[in-house]
Amino acid sequence: MVLDSILLICFMKSFSTENYVSTQELESIVGTSGICLWQDTEAVWQERVEKAVAPGTSIASTVYPNTQAELAAVIACAGRNRWGVLPCGNGSKLDWGGLVEGVNIAVSTTRLNGLVEHAVGDLTVTAAAGMKFADLQAILAAAGQFLPIDPAYPQQATLGGIIATADAGSLRHRYRGVRDLLLGMTFVRSDGKIAVAGGRVVKNVAGYDLMKLFTGAYGTLGIISQVTFRVYPLPESSGTVILTGEAGALTQATQILLSSALTPTAVDLLSPQLVEKLSLGKGSGLVVRFQSIGESVKQQSARLRSVAEKLGLQGAKCSEDDEHQLWQKLPETVWNYSTNSAIICKIGIRPSEAVTFINQLPVQDAWIHAGSGLGVLRFETATADTLLQVRRGCEAKGGFLTVLVAPADIKQELDVWGYTGSAIDVMRRIKQQFDPENILSCDRFLV
Repeated sequence: MVLDSILLICFMKSFSTENYVSTQELESIVGTSGICLWQDTEAVWQERVEKAVAPGTSIASTVYPNTQAELAAVIACAGRNRWGVLPCGNGSKLDWGGLVEGVNIAVSTTRLNGLVEHAVGDLTVTAAAGMKFADLQAILAAAGQFLPIDPAYPQQATLGGIIATADAGSLRHRYRGVRDLLLGMTFVRSDGKIAVAGGRVVKNVAGYDLMKLFTGAYGTLGIISQVTFRVYPLPESSGTVILTGEAGALTQATQILLSSALTPTAVDLLSPQLVEKLSLGKGSGLVVRFQSIGESVKQQSARLRSVAEKLGLQGAKCSEDDEHQLWQKLPETVWNYSTNSAIICKIGIRPSEAVTFINQLPVQDAWIHAGSGLGVLRFETATADTLLQVRRGCEAKGGFLTVLVAPADIKQELDVWGYTGSAIDVMRRIKQQFDPENILSCDRFLV
């Protein structure tokens, strides 16, 4: 009898702190339809979450707030109870970065998905953070506009997730990064308070640094609930030129292009393996996209092909159908989730070193934005030692390597971020101010 009482007390204690999540408390906020218990969760979602958390981590449920007020109340509830929270949208990039520790519930913004305002004349758009990127682009296209970002998984990615991971893609060459397109946002703090940064007009610069902090913070500082972007008119015409050949000549072509008066929207370097996989030719590849009025696209494409010819490179201009397929197939190939052993890394190096770098890599697919030196590496299989070797190579060329997607055992063997710079103490202090109880995405990011 005494032993039974002791066991009962121990059982109650184990569920009286961070291990116990009150479903009734959450239901009072979002209703029964706003909570999906783990045992009732679809297999696809379970797989995404399991890839994002440390082995042995048990998540009680996924919560789906219907409004910004409900989201705030859920986070306030989690803060009072010290429940670890895994913020997410549609989960397409949930497994990027470090393995999350001490998480009890996932909180998804997918039901916060409405268009708030599209100021066509001001070239701005405001939408809920759970809206899918593809849905927003369709709305903008109807007005002859677009948001110049090409993120991974565009059909599934949400606006909040794109900001949280700073996922800009190839169009950053012309339009810069996500934070440069972000005019304002609303977010929920770790204590459940709603805060606003920036505004809905291009000239408003209030809260500028705060928006920069949240871009690429992986949900560690707060949960984004509403965003405002600047948008651009859809280009009249588009054309893509593909150059392939010897690395030295390709380096020259890239340097000539980047220092010329030509105005491409994307300039991407591809490894020989990726060029072959996409059936673009032999050797390394340079893929350049021009988007403007028809005559400008035609003339700029011709000038680049002329440069290629003088350097002994193979040059080809995509037809309209081929161009659409290329810019769809390229990211699908690199970001493909078909194998559980695949490892995907984000890298940065000096742009002048990019062509040499991709020809020396022990990697199948490499895709680097030539203007910024930022890119993506894909390994079908690799060891932690191999990744560390490549990281050292990036660092030697003035850059970095971050492991985004990898099996859990690989992520446990190394520091996925690998950052040792002087800003780490500042980042820790910022995290402490925004999330003093450390309930948001614990261990997913650097701090």
